[in-house]
Amino acid sequence: MESKHQDNSDDGGASLWQTGVFDAHCHPTDTMHLVDKIPTMNATALTIMATRAQDQELVVKVAKQHALKPEDIKASSNMANWRGVVPSFGWHPWFSHQIFDDISLNPGASSTLDDDAKTAHYQSVLTPSPQDKQFLLRLPNPLPLSQFLAETKRRLEEFPLALIGEVGLDKSFRIPDAWLPGQEAQSKYEEGLTPGGREGRKLSPFRVDMAHQKKILTAQLRLAGEMGRAASVHGVQAHGVVYETFVSLWKGHEREVQSKRDKKRRGSVGNAHVLEPPSASEVVDSKKSKPFPPRICLHSYSGPAETLKQYLHASVPVDIFFSFSTAINFSEAAEAKTAQVIKALPDERILVESDLHTAGERMDAALENVVRRVCEVKEWELNDGTERLAANWKRFVFGNTVEIEGVAK
Repeated sequence: MESKHQDNSDDGGASLWQTGVFDAHCHPTDTMHLVDKIPTMNATALTIMATRAQDQELVVKVAKQHALKPEDIKASSNMANWRGVVPSFGWHPWFSHQIFDDISLNPGASSTLDDDAKTAHYQSVLTPSPQDKQFLLRLPNPLPLSQFLAETKRRLEEFPLALIGEVGLDKSFRIPDAWLPGQEAQSKYEEGLTPGGREGRKLSPFRVDMAHQKKILTAQLRLAGEMGRAASVHGVQAHGVVYETFVSLWKGHEREVQSKRDKKRRGSVGNAHVLEPPSASEVVDSKKSKPFPPRICLHSYSGPAETLKQYLHASVPVDIFFSFSTAINFSEAAEAKTAQVIKALPDERILVESDLHTAGERMDAALENVVRRVCEVKEWELNDGTERLAANWKRFVFGNTVEIEGVAK
């Protein structure tokens, strides 16, 4: 992406764009006719998410055109010179019913389900269980979990910087009504939206069963651990269940917690939150496959400040980051709560995102706004805060110490 640096007269002449602004979570492939604007944006790098069947290959397409590459990183130590997108591949909880578990429930099952099996699948994963067979048959043909995981692994191998995302849990979302014959062609596709979203449909009374959501999330987090990739996680009205899911994966892998006496003996400042460079043994161990991601971003985090302690405990073997967007976190209803959370967070755990589906000026504006809002809450000078946020994004995507095709970071 080319830089369009602009000067901000209200911040003493310093430009946050010259420092570098990194979007930790966005969805430009939901409006494909605008992705050509990515090279003209002020933003330094976009972390773009896949969510469902229709956008996995679209993320691949955009990444092939605009990906931030290892050689770009090697060419410049100045992050503001890094230009491109970082792809993320995942299946969103809103669409998790569209995957069937052929691994644990139906080993060796066909990659396609007949009408009776399709109906039985949807009746088992939707709550309350729908009884209208015609409604169920109009839903998409579900994809085998094994096939999705294999395809995602191939995509992660193709893009060495890629993440897992967007994945997660959502207790509130209700799936849209299925299209009636002839309706689909008259949907919002004509407005340039990628198929598969809500597209103006009314919401049904049905939610995806939480046990099924957890199964799909867990499988993807395990793949992230196997591949050593970070994950971007969605959580709505499910903060406790999200945390419990993480714990179930890292149980037995907790970090050893030093006593105050040991910290004093070693001259430690005792700040368990600081992301310090790993020890030599941890660097070696980081190359081993684990059942959990090395780093997780809780995107557009909406939980209370009181729950932060569990994620920041010194024993947690995952570096947890918290990302904030203007649309979700700085609405009039959420602003006070968000400010409490941001104030309570260690500086090095904060990320910013647009969470927008349209590349271009709107996305830049959303990013600038959230950077300024976070800096105001943390009482950071704008340039200093922008640098902190850029360094945090770098740690989230790459980790403290990682080698990517010979590029040590």
